[in-house]
Amino acid sequence: MAVFQSIRNLFSHVPVTEPEVVIPAPECTYSVKLLTSKNLHEVLRLNLRCFAKGENYTKHTFAYLLGDPQTVSYQVVTETNEMVGFIVTMMNADGSAHITTIGVAPEHRRRNIAGMMLDHLERSLAAKGITTIVLEVRVGNKAAQSLYRRRGYACVQRMGRYYSNGEDGYLMMKSMI
Repeated sequence: MAVFQSIRNLFSHVPVTEPEVVIPAPECTYSVKLLTSKNLHEVLRLNLRCFAKGENYTKHTFAYLLGDPQTVSYQVVTETNEMVGFIVTMMNADGSAHITTIGVAPEHRRRNIAGMMLDHLERSLAAKGITTIVLEVRVGNKAAQSLYRRRGYACVQRMGRYYSNGEDGYLMMKSMI
């Protein structure tokens, strides 16, 4: 029975039953580090907190992405090495990259952590010859859209009922050249 539960856990989401009460974290210093498969359990926990209303990646998906040589992933940590943000990006052979997920712990939001990760990622991707970056964002996520626009991303397409709850999404793109 334990084997079947372990297999089921690979492919299912862990439900969040109660909304989290967010108390802003004390001010601290942040740094960007590589996100690897060694960080799998920590990124899974943070992912559930970042996306409590759905669109969570499963353990299987994160394990695949973090093990893929075409994936570039970073985490932001505090001075006590607590992960408070993550970004996962897949590079394509055509010189483009796709930001598949980016998340920041609720208590650390509004501190430019997502901006730090995007800056770090874009420098890394440019050094690898990537010329275009794409991502998807919920139509209702105005804060994220604003962040991406300030960093040079433009909406290129509205995708009807893109998310599992039926919400539309925007495809956003940035040219690196």
